[in-house]
Amino acid sequence: MTARTYPHGVPCWIDTEQPDVEAAVEFYSGLFGWAFRDVMPPGAPGRYLIGTLDGQDVCGMGGAQGAAARWNTYVSVDDADAAVMRLADAGARVSAAAADAGEGGRSAALIDPGGAEFRIWQARLRLGAQVVNQPGSWNFSDLHTPDPDGAVAFYEQAFGWEVDNLGFGLMIRRPGYGDHLEATADPDIRARQSGLDAPPGFEDAIAWIAGVAPGEPPHWHVSFTVADRDRTVVEAELLGATVVGQSDNEWTRTALIRDPQGAEFTASQFTPPSE
Repeated sequence: MTARTYPHGVPCWIDTEQPDVEAAVEFYSGLFGWAFRDVMPPGAPGRYLIGTLDGQDVCGMGGAQGAAARWNTYVSVDDADAAVMRLADAGARVSAAAADAGEGGRSAALIDPGGAEFRIWQARLRLGAQVVNQPGSWNFSDLHTPDPDGAVAFYEQAFGWEVDNLGFGLMIRRPGYGDHLEATADPDIRARQSGLDAPPGFEDAIAWIAGVAPGEPPHWHVSFTVADRDRTVVEAELLGATVVGQSDNEWTRTALIRDPQGAEFTASQFTPPSE
């Protein structure tokens, strides 16, 4: 199987911080069928687990260290130290300086001008999520921000992103990403999307931008693909989660779910018009 790689400027990884790691493992393995392995060296402080689906990396999980449970999104960069300097010059605030994450890679955490934290990842041995857009895996991350125009200006400068207003949402593209996918992990991407009557440029789509609801803090929000939204809702509630809301549109059936420790994510069932 061809390894999935992520060019500079493409979201590549997600992880969750949880106060009770074992409880979170029980919830997410029950909901999505993930298996977990601890990748921290023996005797190292803290824990960091890799969640897998059919043996392929899906996400990470670590302890929250006194913070609230949440999901994080990482953007691939060629050089984490140089990226931190460039992002700070563009208006981001550094919340965690670049540091090695074992042999896997090098990461840093920053806060964009609108207040949303994001992370960057310079891959070494760990290339990023290896299964995506399949039931039980990462679908997209969405930026929830009070200032969409300001966010567009910042991220276009920061990563070379382009943003299209499709009427039903702001789609973020990394030009050339579709070419990369077609040449590596997804050779049928354009043929498949043409059959779905996808929006122009969808092969380059990497994320979305949305406004914030009243009282909602700015953040990068994670969505997972599911085969059946309604079944996922029932299973999530049985496992102790709270279903915050549900929504249907022309392309998806979604549910906003708060896990038992408070981290929110969206479960998204793809229902394109052609079906």
